[in-house]
Amino acid sequence: MQLIPVFKIGIWNAWIFTAFFYLLPYPVMVIFKKAFKKLSNPPDMKLNKREKIIGYIANIITYIAILYSIFLPFKLGTVWFYMGLAVFLLAVAVLATTVINFITTPIDKVVTKGIYGYSRNPMYLSNLLALIGMGIATASWIILLFAVIFIICANIVAISEEHYCIDKYGDTYKEYLHRTPRWIGIPK
Repeated sequence: MQLIPVFKIGIWNAWIFTAFFYLLPYPVMVIFKKAFKKLSNPPDMKLNKREKIIGYIANIITYIAILYSIFLPFKLGTVWFYMGLAVFLLAVAVLATTVINFITTPIDKVVTKGIYGYSRNPMYLSNLLALIGMGIATASWIILLFAVIFIICANIVAISEEHYCIDKYGDTYKEYLHRTPRWIGIPK
């Protein structure tokens, strides 16, 4: 990894990963038309000022990473690239499974099937894995730093979302909290 990364617009840059990752859910939602209705009406969560700012920071980090990916060349033909590609493909698999599990669950039910049985926040997890994969494939410590900042912010936002879900789903969600870790591999 270089202290100061190379900035170069090109075909074989990390934008390929970001475009694929962030556009992937839309064809799935077209297949499952109910998803548009479910995802277009986000829950009316009561976030305090700190939680809103942290949510904005997580979004800004994601947008900066997307923009930065346009100028960030892959380290093709290196171990870095193949390791990053493997992590990125894992992120894509987690995201695809997450979207399908989410949109095939009735709106009045807690999503507990599939990947949600292993992690309460697989969408955030897939974003983290995508950033890590992109950071490794490009050997960019800046993207890896973005991943660290993103997961810290996402963890705080996830706690707020869990409070909302407890209010909405009650004991069903509390039982889910007790049996499923927030992040895969991290004890409850």
